[in-house]
Amino acid sequence: YFSLLNYNLLSPGMESFVGLLNYEYFLSDPAFIAALINTLLLVAGVLLITVIGGIAFALLLDQPMYGQGIVRILVIAPFFVMPTVAALVWKNMFMNPVNGLFAHLAKALGLQPIDWLANAPLFSVILIVAWQWLPFATLIMLTALQSLDEEQKEASEMDGAGPISKFIYIILPHMARAITVVILIQTIFLLSVFAEILVTTNGGPGTDSTNLTYLVYAQALLQFDIGGASAGGIVAVVLANIVAIFLVRLVGKNLEA
Repeated sequence: YFSLLNYNLLSPGMESFVGLLNYEYFLSDPAFIAALINTLLLVAGVLLITVIGGIAFALLLDQPMYGQGIVRILVIAPFFVMPTVAALVWKNMFMNPVNGLFAHLAKALGLQPIDWLANAPLFSVILIVAWQWLPFATLIMLTALQSLDEEQKEASEMDGAGPISKFIYIILPHMARAITVVILIQTIFLLSVFAEILVTTNGGPGTDSTNLTYLVYAQALLQFDIGGASAGGIVAVVLANIVAIFLVRLVGKNLEA
């Protein structure tokens, strides 16, 4: 309803019906295209890191090692850290250009420290979010890996298959469903990433790290344009549903295969 009104919190009692004008303004705003591209890049970047990293960690954790239980707990721990806390830890302990861990490593190597949040804001957010979701991907991949029949592994070894061949032709196809599930679940949540952006970059510099969720927030609580923000929220929900339907159909085909 509010998306059809000219409703600004700075002008209470002066609401007027404008029809679809808010949608036109929101969709024609250059910030919308930038936010849409950033949202897609954020989702794709996090999925790339978590899927590849999840497979790698699953293969590592599946090997017998001393203190395996403790190692698994340490790998899983980031998933239970609140997004706001995780963002603050990365912002102040790792990415601070003066006292951060990355800055000290750069100085130790004789390099100039980088202000990550200013020079590579979207990549920085991707790293933070990927760090949070990597344990989830690892757990799913590890569960799938441990369900693989040992007789298949032994048969492949008897046929002379090396580690790479065994991974490509036996392990990876077996993990296909797990990979699909990870992509589906993570995508649904990654489309609404907000806290990490608010705490670290505030969507900047400019709109370099603004996604659709943050753009709606900025219109509602920074520009006080409730009508435009409501229209933006509906647009974001529609786009998220389109992606979800596509992914659900993809998962269905994969599970039937």
